[in-house]
Amino acid sequence: MAMWWAASILTMYVMLQAAVVVRAAPQAKLIGVLPGQPQAVTFKQYGGFTTIGETGPAQVQQQRHLFYYFVEAASPSPRSLPLTLWLNGGPGCSSLGGGAFTELGPFRPNSRGDGLLFNPYSWNRVSNMLFLESPSGVGFSYSSTDDSDDSSDDSRTAIQNLAFLLAWLEEYPEYQASKLFLTGESYAGHYIPQLADLILKYNAKVTRGFLLNLQGIAIGNPLLNFGLDTNATYSYLWSHGVISDQTFEGIKSSCDFSNGYPIREHDHYNAVNVNGGNANALTQIVEVGCSHFLRKAVVEIGSINTFDVTLDICKPSMMKQQLKLQNLQVQVSDSETVDVCTDDEVVIYLNRPAVQSALHANASDLPYRWNACSPLAYVFSDQLQDMLPLLGDLLQKGLRVWIYSGDQDSVVPLTGTRTQIDLLATKLKLSTTLPYSPWYAHGQVGGWTRAFENLTYATVRGAAHMVPYTQPQRALVLFEAFLEGKHLPSR
Repeated sequence: MAMWWAASILTMYVMLQAAVVVRAAPQAKLIGVLPGQPQAVTFKQYGGFTTIGETGPAQVQQQRHLFYYFVEAASPSPRSLPLTLWLNGGPGCSSLGGGAFTELGPFRPNSRGDGLLFNPYSWNRVSNMLFLESPSGVGFSYSSTDDSDDSSDDSRTAIQNLAFLLAWLEEYPEYQASKLFLTGESYAGHYIPQLADLILKYNAKVTRGFLLNLQGIAIGNPLLNFGLDTNATYSYLWSHGVISDQTFEGIKSSCDFSNGYPIREHDHYNAVNVNGGNANALTQIVEVGCSHFLRKAVVEIGSINTFDVTLDICKPSMMKQQLKLQNLQVQVSDSETVDVCTDDEVVIYLNRPAVQSALHANASDLPYRWNACSPLAYVFSDQLQDMLPLLGDLLQKGLRVWIYSGDQDSVVPLTGTRTQIDLLATKLKLSTTLPYSPWYAHGQVGGWTRAFENLTYATVRGAAHMVPYTQPQRALVLFEAFLEGKHLPSR
């Protein structure tokens, strides 16, 4: 751990313990009605900025304003239910646009992006949900004291996330004693274990004030080990007929992903190496043979949604013309469809001035539009860090850990994740408490699962990289079992 990180934690600790405790949720952050919101909403919503102080590498105090959207549980007594923090990945993608308005929040935008539809499988049915745009520079979150919002790394993100939680709970003291769960997906495979580790270290150090009542973490399609996950990507694409035998064999024989080189040329990471080079510079060092086969793979993959190889793409883009969605919805079951243009609809909705006003967002009049993912330069070497040892530490400290995979995702496919979880359980000598078997949601197989003491792995059948987006009903069943610490339903 860098010395400036340790200093930041200590500074943050002193500042927050000296803060004045607020007696109840701030009414200034209460959201009345979101534009186009369905009627008969029984739960409260809050939105706005929480300001944190952070000591940077040069020991300069920096002010960060992190945007959050908080949805109380749809319950007569929300304070009796857990508090769950949701983080999207990227790195640099918004939990507001992703988790809250695309996946598991109470609403999703309509096909025109000018109103909202009720999500019957919102996770706030069983928990209070807190969605955070982090690190600073993502979504509406910004810094008022420097221009570092265009870059970040794992250490800075973890510090900001912990500082936010502590400051937010000072604003909402009624949730200080609540059971706390951390959830997310994709690059949250880095965010969440590191935040959990920092929380446990903070709890061990604190001498007055409140402890964070952390119970467990759950991460969907997580980036855990860059090399293993990348190898699994091409294996998955080959097994699903997306790339040819020749291309797959060429990648296997020519490419070594163990040190992160070459990077995946078709994915969505904005990578920088330890020397500050950009993604183009990285591709220049790829050996000729590997580069040839990776480029062949890009051509063979074509214009599909690699986050769910079964879904169509949104075409034409809603940012260019109004969509007719009748032919762009993919049937998931007898009662559910997936709107493949949700990303564009969310961008339109969250950039409406009336929506931003209702959310108490864009308070600083940011000189750019809200985007689902920010062009954040993220230290590439951090993306290469193996998260399995840290997950092992958390498990040995008694934390509940659930890892789940949408089985239609080729970006972080189940095959790589399942293997890594098995390796972790073997290394820790965890006993199997549930053998690999199907689990059920409403009479249908929801996926397959295996459990080892306080570690559970599950697949979600028919789900994308963003599991609640394409399989919301099954995702809610999984989330509820995670909160309760129970095995997934066997029937």
